[in-house]
Amino acid sequence: MQDRAKQYSNIKYILEIVGIIYTLILVILFLRSGLSQKLVLALSKHSLTFLVIPLYLLIISLGYYLLDFPLNFYQAYILEHKFSLSTQGLRDWFKDQLKAGGVSYLIILILITVFYFILEHNPGNWWLLVSIFWIFFSVVLAKLMPVLIIPLFFKYKKLSDENLRVRIMKLAAKMKVKLLDCFEIDFSKKTLKANAAFVGIGNTRRVILADTLKDKYTYAEIEVILAHEFAHYQLKHLLKLIVVNSLTTLIIFYLIFRTNPYTLRLFGLYSLNEVAALPVILIYFIAFGIITQPLEAFISRSFERSADSLALETTGLKDAFISTMDKLAQQNLSDRSPHPLIKFFFFDHPPIDERIKMAKSF
Repeated sequence: MQDRAKQYSNIKYILEIVGIIYTLILVILFLRSGLSQKLVLALSKHSLTFLVIPLYLLIISLGYYLLDFPLNFYQAYILEHKFSLSTQGLRDWFKDQLKAGGVSYLIILILITVFYFILEHNPGNWWLLVSIFWIFFSVVLAKLMPVLIIPLFFKYKKLSDENLRVRIMKLAAKMKVKLLDCFEIDFSKKTLKANAAFVGIGNTRRVILADTLKDKYTYAEIEVILAHEFAHYQLKHLLKLIVVNSLTTLIIFYLIFRTNPYTLRLFGLYSLNEVAALPVILIYFIAFGIITQPLEAFISRSFERSADSLALETTGLKDAFISTMDKLAQQNLSDRSPHPLIKFFFFDHPPIDERIKMAKSF
């Protein structure tokens, strides 16, 4: 089983690297070829001014999806079926792709439209105002995700096991976490992987259990999983991540503000206000993401270790924690002991074997 997990994980690592490089190449070619400028010119001639940004974004999004489709289809559909992790049929997979694409398009359209509006009306400090809006918008999305986005992809209902629900609510009270309620989703209609989440902000905060986890794990195992999730809240990890992500956003937009004239010249562009320059923003985000990914992964692993420790301290369920890690590794085909470089770049959680070792010494 571990050999199979290693094979699955290694393929995913390779595909992730290839995907980043491929996307960067496509964006650079799109700019260098002059296609971006030609597309904006054509849209400006044949459509109303206020439609240029939505149409430009729609066309390049569809174009990218088509060019990326072979890689995406193999990674998200063929690979998951090859390793017997997916239960989703091709038609349902395409429906999810369409829904995800629609949601992503609307979110990006809002962000980009506000970006250009601020850029036009506040040329001196646009980078700060855009950053503030993007940060605020991400917080709003986190609040709305449980009630607007998750129900688009899964059937959502209150947890039917009342004994388990009571146990979770008691744990939440013990860890001083306010919950709206506990819910379950039909994960098994798409995948055999297991998952649980503590999502939402304020009055949308809730526990969500995948049926693939609820039906196969003991009460103690589910409790220690959720104790880990509640520990993130108690240790203010969400707030700290918001701060880290906010700083990242500020740094990226400040770098764009300071360096965009030099970058634009490389692609025959003259002003960031040009809609044709939009892919340049994407290049900054991709490049910065590559550079900062190891640091972000390191911070995340540190938070996860702290959450593991607090979960064990709160519940005392050492054996349940260890059995849970073993089950999750087997069910999700996790790489239990990756190469240090793989861990350095890709792992936002400590590897399973490290987490078990920590629990045994607790």
